[in-house]
Amino acid sequence: MENNLLSLSTLDKEDFDYLLTRALELKQRHKQNISDLPLAGKTIGLIFEKPSTRTRVSFEVAASQLGGSSIFISSRETQMSRDEPIKDTARVLSGYLDCLVIRTYAQEIIEEFNNFSTIPVINALTDLYHPCQVLSDLMTVVEYKNRYKGLKIAWVGDGNNVANSWVNTAGILDLNLVLACPENYQPDPEIMKNALAAGKGKIKIVTDPGEAVESADVIYTDVWASMGQEEQLEKRKKLFKPFQLNSKLVSMAAKDAIIMHCLPAHRGEEISDKVMEGEQSVIWDQSENKLHMHKAILETFL
Repeated sequence: MENNLLSLSTLDKEDFDYLLTRALELKQRHKQNISDLPLAGKTIGLIFEKPSTRTRVSFEVAASQLGGSSIFISSRETQMSRDEPIKDTARVLSGYLDCLVIRTYAQEIIEEFNNFSTIPVINALTDLYHPCQVLSDLMTVVEYKNRYKGLKIAWVGDGNNVANSWVNTAGILDLNLVLACPENYQPDPEIMKNALAAGKGKIKIVTDPGEAVESADVIYTDVWASMGQEEQLEKRKKLFKPFQLNSKLVSMAAKDAIIMHCLPAHRGEEISDKVMEGEQSVIWDQSENKLHMHKAILETFL
């Protein structure tokens, strides 16, 4: 395993399995009030250029529960806002911190931080990838289905950064991933090409949500307009309307299918309120699992 987590494409099956097993173990130990303090004396820096609720809070709490501390760094309140080069900031922060968790726009930004840092760098979201999210999602799948191998996972909606990370994952693990996206809103072609070339999982892109969801074990959706795409929202609402995850669409899946959404959700747009609050929804456990997966990630890379 490399000394950073910039995308899931750098992991192998053993890395996935270790992180999944450890995250589930840490969750169980937390429920039993057993403390693990491997980060005692360690400080995590969180550089966030985009708003966050779950990712920020879960990383801060993860560091605390493991005995470490965290510092939230808004890029607007640092010298980066006055054009200090990333390579300078990265080297300075490497002298103060033990790990950098970065949430930004361009993948190139986090890669440059990694190139000039001497400490682990964790991708907490870029426009291209959201690796920590999909690791915690996969943890939730294993928690409910006891496996990931052989399951049909249906993605319905925009081929965004989370979808790209699911494609990365399917290229490494034995997943049957079907993504239903409108034309011109599909996952990154290069990421798809690389995942298919790996030849591990079965990955398919369709434009019919029903085809993706049919007999699926897991159904996943996300917002139709990601951060930075707000001006496209009205256009996307019309285009994505047939891709709403509602009761009719869910009825086409396996009877014990689980419903997932990484949040925040726009109820009545990409997912109906009834489905989100329904018995098949595991969304709140999925959200909680970010905490325990982030603990596993921090422990592993530190």
